[in-house]
Amino acid sequence: MTTPPTFAGRKVTVVGAARSGVAAAELLVRAGARVTLSEARSEIVDAPRLRTLGLALELGGHRPESFTSADLIVLSPGVPSDLEVVRSARTRGVPVIGELELAFRFLRGRVIAITGTKGKSTTTTLAARMLDAAGFQVSVGGNIGAPLSAQAASSTPSTLHVVEASSFQLEQIERFHPWIAVILNVSVDHLDRHGTEEAYQAAKARIFENQVADDFAVINADDPIVRRLAARGRAAQRLFSRHGRLGHGTTIEGGWIVSRERARTEPLLPLSAVHLVGPHLVDDVLAAATVGRLVGASSGAMTSAVEKFRGLEHAMEVVAERDGVRFVNDSKATNVDAAVRSIESFETGVVPIIGGRYKGGDFRRLRGPLSARAVGVVTIGEAASQVEDAVADVIEVRRASSLEEAVGLAFALARPSGVVLLAPACASFDMFEDYAARGRQFKAEVTRLLERTR
Repeated sequence: MTTPPTFAGRKVTVVGAARSGVAAAELLVRAGARVTLSEARSEIVDAPRLRTLGLALELGGHRPESFTSADLIVLSPGVPSDLEVVRSARTRGVPVIGELELAFRFLRGRVIAITGTKGKSTTTTLAARMLDAAGFQVSVGGNIGAPLSAQAASSTPSTLHVVEASSFQLEQIERFHPWIAVILNVSVDHLDRHGTEEAYQAAKARIFENQVADDFAVINADDPIVRRLAARGRAAQRLFSRHGRLGHGTTIEGGWIVSRERARTEPLLPLSAVHLVGPHLVDDVLAAATVGRLVGASSGAMTSAVEKFRGLEHAMEVVAERDGVRFVNDSKATNVDAAVRSIESFETGVVPIIGGRYKGGDFRRLRGPLSARAVGVVTIGEAASQVEDAVADVIEVRRASSLEEAVGLAFALARPSGVVLLAPACASFDMFEDYAARGRQFKAEVTRLLERTR
């Protein structure tokens, strides 16, 4: 697509001055729009540079006039759509879209969009590396790496935009149209933002909304919610399954990830090339390989990319080992189902560190995995008492007032041959800026502990 001429001279208010909002504002300024960047914080690091671009920078709150007088409002993913100033603008007929939608309107290349409750970043990164190894022109971004708006200027008809798409981004689309749309899994998450499971699922399902028969929907055949959501789409479905035998799709056979189509089975890559901790991460490899095959990547290119991939920071990241105890950072496990998958990645001796800011889900779902595989639990943060109420009758629970204390307690419980696992099942915002800050702090505390016990 070419740059829409309608942005020239239009008054656009961008809400939220984090990386996506800043990228959207810069994109609109280049397109000739009259931009107001509105931010609730009173100070931002980028303020001096942004003012040199010629946009109006509104800090310390949102002026109603900036919204009701706008021709268009663009929301950053972290900004809820039910803000009072946004609602007021909508009632006056001002259109509201998200940054992902805005960026899409500028792209010239095709989009491969990947969503799911767990595994988005791993799958997005791995799919992009497969395609890059196969010689395709690839740009990675969205909810990971660079915002999609930052990719618009370099987009060409041959560019493949591999995009991680969150529910926050998808709920504000209109024309966003992936050539290949992937849903990995759907479980309870972000109820603090979406309110209900149904609303969260509906946001995820929008990834299929604008697809047509020539497009592809890559879906997890082992997840009944994903299959139900995908049934509404018009794209050709391509299934993947770790657990079941598929007559058509991507699955596992004889130590290989294979593609089955009609009566033909095509080996894609050997399981021995996968070096990720946790069987659930094989789902991400299956999904990425399905994308690779649809685009036309060779088996050799996919195998090479997987062999070199050791996972992402904060996603089942092995941090260290001491006295037979492994320390694993899965700070990205921010919901209950993700924590369940983390715990089930180990046979026995697990001591999870669980807690943070509750955002939905039933902590009682942890009872089975904990009683079967854990030797204790350490709780932290605002949700500590909720976790304890849910599991204390099936497993020993210790409460920590800090992550430093949690790591020490977990290490004592895990010795001599267990796993200290940061799998919070919660958001981080009660104690940390984000999940990445929590993961980095966990690794720092592990380093300090090992130095003290050397």
